[in-house]
Amino acid sequence: MDGTRLQVLQGTYDCIVRRGMAKTTVDDIAAASGVSRASIYRLFPGGRDEVLRETVGWEMERFFLRLGAELGDAVDFAEFLERALPLARRELSEHAVLQKVLETEPDRLNALITVQQHRVIGAIAAHFLPLLVRDRDAGVVRDGVDLEQAAEYVARLCLSLIASPGRHDLGDPAEVRRLVHHELLGGLLAA
Repeated sequence: MDGTRLQVLQGTYDCIVRRGMAKTTVDDIAAASGVSRASIYRLFPGGRDEVLRETVGWEMERFFLRLGAELGDAVDFAEFLERALPLARRELSEHAVLQKVLETEPDRLNALITVQQHRVIGAIAAHFLPLLVRDRDAGVVRDGVDLEQAAEYVARLCLSLIASPGRHDLGDPAEVRRLVHHELLGGLLAA
């Protein structure tokens, strides 16, 4: 990513921390990032709304990359998911900025997350794909599974579960194991 673009995204994130999304202006972003208004508009022709959208997507990607790094290696994809789902849910509930924005501006954030979810799903699926390839090569994933489609499918389900686990208690290891083996990966795993 271009260094100036990254400065703008970080500056925007810092503004959201201090002022919230609704009160963040392009002037605030310029001051926080050290990048001129003109440069911001060159990088983000859609102005403030585009910068906010891109910042939400950028932070969501960073969030999941940090989780992936924190989880490290797992024996197989199922174990990775069993560890990742509870951790992601906990981290999400403890993400200070996200919780602040959800409390003060939930409609604005939800709209931006919806627009950026393809980007985040792509990033998660890209992380899942090598795990699925490794499992297929080890005979854990059944033959004939389209691994790219499977990675995207599981990424979509995981993102949904992390945001809103519904009837699932992600704090209960036995429930998470059942969820992973029977619902998320049930159609992918070899007999």
